[in-house]
Amino acid sequence: MNTTAKSIASEQFANHKNLHVNLSVPLLVEKILARGEGILTATGAVRATTGKYTGRSPKDRFIVRDKVSENTVDWGAVNQPIDEETFERLYNKVIDHLNAKDELFSFKGFAGADKKYRLAVEVINEYAWHNLFARQLFIVPTEEELAEHETEFTVLSAPTLKADPEVDGTRSEAFIVISFEKRVILIGGTEYAGEIKKSIFSVMNYLLPQQDVLSMHCSANVGKEGDVALFFGLSGTGKTTLSADPYRKLIGDDEHGWSPNGVFNIEGGCYAKCADLSKEKEPQIYNAIRFGSVLENVIVDEKTREPDYSDTSLTENTRAAYPLENIDNIVMPSVAGHPNTIIFLTADASGTLPPISKLTKEQAMYHFLSGYTSKLAGTERGVTEPEATFSACFGSPFLPLSPDVYAKMLGEKIDQYNANVFLVNTGWTGGPYGVGERIQLSYTRAMITAALEGELNKVETIQDEIFGLHIPAHVPGVPDEVLIPKNTWEDKDAYDEAAKKLAMEFHKNFEKFPNASEDIKAAGPLYKGE
Repeated sequence: MNTTAKSIASEQFANHKNLHVNLSVPLLVEKILARGEGILTATGAVRATTGKYTGRSPKDRFIVRDKVSENTVDWGAVNQPIDEETFERLYNKVIDHLNAKDELFSFKGFAGADKKYRLAVEVINEYAWHNLFARQLFIVPTEEELAEHETEFTVLSAPTLKADPEVDGTRSEAFIVISFEKRVILIGGTEYAGEIKKSIFSVMNYLLPQQDVLSMHCSANVGKEGDVALFFGLSGTGKTTLSADPYRKLIGDDEHGWSPNGVFNIEGGCYAKCADLSKEKEPQIYNAIRFGSVLENVIVDEKTREPDYSDTSLTENTRAAYPLENIDNIVMPSVAGHPNTIIFLTADASGTLPPISKLTKEQAMYHFLSGYTSKLAGTERGVTEPEATFSACFGSPFLPLSPDVYAKMLGEKIDQYNANVFLVNTGWTGGPYGVGERIQLSYTRAMITAALEGELNKVETIQDEIFGLHIPAHVPGVPDEVLIPKNTWEDKDAYDEAAKKLAMEFHKNFEKFPNASEDIKAAGPLYKGE
């Protein structure tokens, strides 16, 4: 295969009679309905289902090991290697499969709202609804930009092509394969649209650091004074909820770059969870789901076509994809200045981490590398009680480079731009999950507001004797006793036992980072075992 990203469509599909390029939203909706790929709901959004795969397949994701990636990718369980010959065979299968389809759909657009750092992408789909998804999630070009568009990375999406592991060198029928040399992504065997979005994010996580841009799995917003805040956090920590603030404008909800110019959104849309979505709790997301949006695996009433967001019988991971323009309170284009405040969100089910702590730069790098939260019972098969889970840089599945690369860049930028960093626990207080209760959202919002407004920058702090974290002695709108976790537990000995257990989990996890400096290693929990 002697081709590049910019020539794949013209070379491989030159003779295809029905390759539709950048169809408008109404035309794509018409195609989806005519082809029976989805249904129209009462909201105006299209609903599609994804069959067997209702979430990402991280174990089916591979990176081609070649002269470009060999010495740059952080190989291991996350970044599994696949050889060039295997990729070549799969590539040819995908091309043949797509060429055999009556219609193909191409979206040409961009990843990266800052034009200096954006990536020109092309997504070629066999499904019209996947193409609509791509149009809503990436940045749509103007007519002038489309005329001059030169593809730098191509996604070839063939969900109905199922791999044969024995023949194709995959783990299952599904495959997501990235070639940094050929600048191609192959997706097959899975209809879950999120693979399209996250594969390009993985590419940006590889390319941006080479341009002195820190790529980040976080949401971002900006205040009236131009003050920028970042919110990092794994699923269930409140990232989307807490960054949606009526007094601040949303830059983006999931993927950003931090360049020498400031922060920019990598995407042009949002991919929001829909489970138990309501107009009362999350009005911005609820109202954003309208014509042109894509609902994924949401149950819809057969007669009224009203979505039932409380019904998660297909999957807990129901989703909505819509453009940023569907939200009123946004920054357009999605660029802003350097962050003043960085929030790390965790939902600690042990009930031992403080609801808010101010971090030193070394602690920030330690907790960024750790990426801690709790996995709750019921979220995965076999999980019967809450478990500590760690995901480096709050986005391990999408990081082709070593986590040390991203952490080093974060530390440098914290220094350079004097950003204040806080660890905010949105989890349990007064005891562990099942005994205590979830920290009140109103308290969490009050703590974050105080952090964003600079009220905690010079406040008196109390150092936690187990975790070494610096806890503000007072936060407006929050009872003082709530700030010190041990004070909320009736059984103080049980608190000590649970806190020490979590501290040791942190130490055990951090053994994965032998290259971290001694200062960063020392910034973890003070308790190191009896």
